[in-house]
Amino acid sequence: SELPVAVRLSSMLTAAGTQMLSNSSAVVAGLQIVGMGELWAHQFDVQSALAGADPALPTLVLSHNPDTVDLPGWGDYDGWILSGHTHGGQCKAPFLTPPILPVRNKRYSAGEYEVGHGRRMYINRGIGHSIPVRFNARPEITVFTLESA
Repeated sequence: SELPVAVRLSSMLTAAGTQMLSNSSAVVAGLQIVGMGELWAHQFDVQSALAGADPALPTLVLSHNPDTVDLPGWGDYDGWILSGHTHGGQCKAPFLTPPILPVRNKRYSAGEYEVGHGRRMYINRGIGHSIPVRFNARPEITVFTLESA
């Protein structure tokens, strides 16, 4: 059988020299980046991912599905979590919440959220789509400027 797209893409990126982070971490220019495994593929393991991280370093967590922030196992992590997955709901009436969101916690559509225990999450609307239409949920590329504490 043919391998899933994500597995093929990961293999190509690894062959090209890209370090893939799935429940693991890497330090880049003094910033620790922790990448979580995909929730819907049953690969999310926050405890393993954070166990390999150095709590003394400034850390940024990448977790595709925002529902992961509501799961147990985050321990003392109190930094930023960057997510996506929702596409901002893709189609939504002005001033209303999106009628269709691919997450369990319907509060998570797009933007910044305080998620407790000192953690903050930013959900990017992304540039893709689940269905080829968007209304009042513009595509987004977010640029963050990091500063030393």
